[in-house]
Amino acid sequence: MVSDSLATVDRLRSQTGGASGDGASKPLIRCDSAFYGHPTIGAAIRAGADVSVTVRLTSTIKRAIASIGDDESSWTPIQYTDALYDEGTDTWISRAEVAEIPFTALASQKKAHHVAGRLVVRRIPDLRPPKDEGQGTLFDIWRFHAFFTTTDPDEVGTVAADKTHRQHAVIEQVHADLKNSALAHLPSNSFSANAAWLVCAVMAFNLTRAAGTLTADPKLTKATTGTLRRTIASVPARIASSARRLTLHLPTDWPWETAWNTLFDRTFGPNHPIIV
Repeated sequence: MVSDSLATVDRLRSQTGGASGDGASKPLIRCDSAFYGHPTIGAAIRAGADVSVTVRLTSTIKRAIASIGDDESSWTPIQYTDALYDEGTDTWISRAEVAEIPFTALASQKKAHHVAGRLVVRRIPDLRPPKDEGQGTLFDIWRFHAFFTTTDPDEVGTVAADKTHRQHAVIEQVHADLKNSALAHLPSNSFSANAAWLVCAVMAFNLTRAAGTLTADPKLTKATTGTLRRTIASVPARIASSARRLTLHLPTDWPWETAWNTLFDRTFGPNHPIIV
């Protein structure tokens, strides 16, 4: 799947005149820890892409994190734009620190599988209550989250790499949106029917999101397709025909009137007036 996806990206770049050899940025494959292995990382590297893969806190990773030390000069404080909810402590966390060290992934495997890169580590205060409530702590206790990346540190610094790695949740929102619409009707006992339905679902999703973007309404440009269907698709209007001309009667004081008119003008142009 990684090889096929990157081949498609390369083909699209070539068709649009932006081949990777013409100064275009390298694709970045972002994966969870389940894909930290040679099959995924190797496929991405062979296709000329960078990787950003979450790693489990194995003994090897723990030793690498310990080698960073607690020197404050090694850690860079960051502030989350939006606080992250920590289920372990039932709190919102907005403060963290990041650091990195050179790291060779898959070093326990044969040499042909070794991949040089860097280990980016993010640490957050461990706010979980201690087992002995009466015992204080002499120093801060941290919880660590690490990922391996092959991106160029001169182009993507430590903070930027961490921020990019945390943007993976966007695709999860797309999946949730699709599951809340057309994909709710899957599966069928026919593989071909499922494949055809998936293609139609993605086309409908892209067109609906494009319509939301064309409205230029901040509330609709990032809205889910369900919201867009309720606001600008399911229009409570009445169509009247007179003198071979259609008149669309929109509701009075409709909150989405401006957004809908903008979408109509950008789609059909000003030569198709709307009579309200």
